[in-house]
Amino acid sequence: MKRPILIHPDPRLKQVAAPVDDLSDARLSLARDMLETMYDAPGIGLAAPQLGVMERLIVLDCVKEEGETPRPLVMFNPEILAASEETGTYEEGCLSIPDQYADVTRPSEVEVRWIDETGAERTEGFDGLWSICVQHEIDHLRGKLFIDYLKPMRRQMITRRMQKLKRERAREAG
Repeated sequence: MKRPILIHPDPRLKQVAAPVDDLSDARLSLARDMLETMYDAPGIGLAAPQLGVMERLIVLDCVKEEGETPRPLVMFNPEILAASEETGTYEEGCLSIPDQYADVTRPSEVEVRWIDETGAERTEGFDGLWSICVQHEIDHLRGKLFIDYLKPMRRQMITRRMQKLKRERAREAG
C-alpha cells in the first residue's frame, strides 16, 4: 500500500528515529509499503521517518538501468561501520524535498551493518550511487536532510520553495 510522504519542513523529519527491537508483522508490512511507495514516487531510497514513522528502517534500490533485475534492500537499524577517506560529490534529491537538487560531498565508500527482513544480521560494503543513497537514508534516521549540508542561504531558499509547495497542495486539497 502506497503511503503519503512527508514534505519538508515537517518537524518529524528533524527527529532522531528509535531503534527497531523486533520484526513484527506490522514492521514487515511497513517495509513492503515503503518499497511500493519508493518505486511509485519514483525514488531509489526511503526512510521510515519520511512516512511519519519514527523507527530506524530504510529501503533502497539503486538499480536504475532498464531491463536490469531490481535489488530492493530492507534495512532495520542500519549503521555505518566504516567510511572511506576518499569522497565524492553527487547531485542529491529527496522525496521529501521534491524537485530540488544540490551537490553533496560524502565518503565514496561505506561499510554498513543492518538487520534484514528475515532477522539476519548483514554487513556489506557500498560504493557509487549505493554508497550515496545508503548514507542519505541513514541521515534521515538521525533527523538530517541533504539540505543540511548546504550553505544557509541555499537551504533557506529551498525551504521557502517547500513551504510554498505545501501551501499550494493544501489549497488544491481543500
